[in-house]
Amino acid sequence: MSDLISIGELAKRAGINASAIRFYEERGLLESVTAAGQRRHFKKDSLRRIAFIRAAQNAGLRLEEIEVTLKQLPDQRTPNKADWQKLSSAWQPLLQQRIDALIALRDQLTSCIGCGCLSLKSCALYNPQDQVSSKGAGARFLLGDHPDK
Repeated sequence: MSDLISIGELAKRAGINASAIRFYEERGLLESVTAAGQRRHFKKDSLRRIAFIRAAQNAGLRLEEIEVTLKQLPDQRTPNKADWQKLSSAWQPLLQQRIDALIALRDQLTSCIGCGCLSLKSCALYNPQDQVSSKGAGARFLLGDHPDK
């Protein structure tokens, strides 16, 4: 039995489009095995590599972060259990930071969005003359800045 599968079979078994596989290949996340003039084929362990990519994306990691992680593995190897433990531990601080930001958003959403309030009337109290603009663009109070700081 061959250790290779076609791009169509890989897409079907992975539950993604062939275009996503080609995109992953262009980014260096996957590697095809093809002879000149033939269709793309992939090693079957590419399924596990795609599962790793998808799990990381579902955890909120950007493709760039996943690329950096997978480049740590030699020869396009699929992560094994030991690899996964090592690689995922490097993601824990990043994921915790995102969790903390989501909790802050959840907790402040009913009273704060953007500059720190939902009304222009209140905004004059918390942000007179748009002073918070000097701290940068975006939802400053939601990002941890506070009017008293």
